[in-house]
Amino acid sequence: MKRHKSLSQSLTARYLAWLLIGTLALLQACSSDVPRLPSLASDARILAFGDSLTYGTGAKSHESYPERLSASTGRTVINAGVPGETTADGLARLPRLLEDTQPDLVILCLGGNDFLRKVDPTRTRANLERMIDMARAENIPVVLVAVPRPGLFVRSDSMYEELAKKFRLPLENEILADVLGDKSLKADPIHPNSSGYQQVAEALAKLLKSAGAIQ
Repeated sequence: MKRHKSLSQSLTARYLAWLLIGTLALLQACSSDVPRLPSLASDARILAFGDSLTYGTGAKSHESYPERLSASTGRTVINAGVPGETTADGLARLPRLLEDTQPDLVILCLGGNDFLRKVDPTRTRANLERMIDMARAENIPVVLVAVPRPGLFVRSDSMYEELAKKFRLPLENEILADVLGDKSLKADPIHPNSSGYQQVAEALAKLLKSAGAIQ
């Protein structure tokens, strides 16, 4: 009886070991799907570029996602959000800003105002592509944040996933849709509140870690 019990325990232990190995392999495979970023030094500068979602409309200035991201990563995060900005406005503003700030990484979160103003989607996409090209021409890596298109169901526009695949960019594809789909995390119909921005910052910090930019 003891022998059967010992054999059973041995098989159970072996099964658990195989299960653990398989789980670790699966997690490693999933994490490898995130395009890699250069490791950011402790004095690196991150440019958070976008509209009111970056600026922090709906919360106090120290509660914006760039402020929270700076606190959690220990890196300088420049809040370059301008409320009401379209991708065309951003395209015009970005060159000077890259020159003035000399960032080590750009987080690009634009497109919501294009959706609200019903800008031709091909133009929105072209503007985002040009901004990505602009940063990469200066050897500045880009992280893309997907913005949901207004509608009955809050979901990220597929354009961002397509751009991320084309340019091999780390993409945060879900957090804004998740936050803006939850009334408790919104200050108004289109902006997060303090808790919402905290979740955005946490999601981006997690993405930066997965991509190897921070430890």
